[in-house]
Amino acid sequence: MSADLLYSDVEDDLRAAVRALLLDRCDPAEVLARCEGAAPYDTALWRTLAREVGVAGLLVPEKLGGQGGSAREAAVVLEELGTFVAPVPFLGSTVLATAALPVAGGAASEALVARLAEGEQTAALAVPLSSAPGADVFRGVRADADGVLVGRVTSVADATAADVLVVPATGPDGPGLYEIRTDAPGTARSAPVPLDLTRPIADVSFDGAAARRLAGPGTAAAAVERALLTGAGLLASEQVGLAQWCLDETVAYLKERRQFGRPVGSFQALGHRLADLWLEVVQARAAARNAADALAGDRADAPVAVAVAQAYCAPVAVRAAEECVQLHGGIGMTWEHPAHLRLKRAKADEIALGTPGRHRAALAALVDLPAAAG
Repeated sequence: MSADLLYSDVEDDLRAAVRALLLDRCDPAEVLARCEGAAPYDTALWRTLAREVGVAGLLVPEKLGGQGGSAREAAVVLEELGTFVAPVPFLGSTVLATAALPVAGGAASEALVARLAEGEQTAALAVPLSSAPGADVFRGVRADADGVLVGRVTSVADATAADVLVVPATGPDGPGLYEIRTDAPGTARSAPVPLDLTRPIADVSFDGAAARRLAGPGTAAAAVERALLTGAGLLASEQVGLAQWCLDETVAYLKERRQFGRPVGSFQALGHRLADLWLEVVQARAAARNAADALAGDRADAPVAVAVAQAYCAPVAVRAAEECVQLHGGIGMTWEHPAHLRLKRAKADEIALGTPGRHRAALAALVDLPAAAG
């Protein structure tokens, strides 16, 4: 079955709704102000997105109170959030944490995913943001037979905005998945200064924290792997949205900036650079759409599609952001211009959920590509 890379009418309508809200509520100056303040997340914007637009339940089946959408719709939302570098916990809660729960199964998981889908709570999957599909994320925390957690996890995305943590831990009988409130006794969060100020991270520690087990050895590993694979695949769409913004803003600026009596964009050397970047962004969009379609259809080649998307889209986003800063000249190097937010998000995304090199290595194994001799 071939991939469908085109956007459907439903996806276009969803994009229009999300974009209209972000245009109204996610002004670059406000995002910059939040980066300098004590509240980087826009909780009011997130409530509107989660509850009124319904993005919190996109990946949740209707029988569990969700929208019954798929990775394709979530990818469209991430494109728009990447375009605006919106400071909301969509990746950590709606993608990573929520994607794990249906695979975990059981009444406790279904109850939690229903609360997340309705926007009642926000969650974070307690794994390092750098974790790639296939990573062993169960060693950092241990659980006893009563579900009491001890251990530490660093660089957890969106944990500072979460009400609930979904924690992979090693129990007496093997890997398990546990639910615990972030304000539970024995649970502590500290927030290091991240490179990307619009997506805070947190180091989470557990010292005798009582949690509820959601899944045991039978499903816990598969649930976490599904979450990491989904997260890596959909992150490519965020990178595409970011890269497209950088390209569009740079083209617009070079049409307006004049030197020697003519628009700077008319200079052949700059035109060639932008043409090369446009081609890379178009190819990145195709790779990201293929990954989203593969995840949505639960295709057998989904791991291959995700590895291709991340190996290609992450460097394109970085290059687009670097070109944006450089081709904006002096203004592009200032704090007031939002280009640096895109550069920092692109660099942070490049190591999130697996580096391009990690995904290329995974791809080689998936397609039986032999390693170079010597």
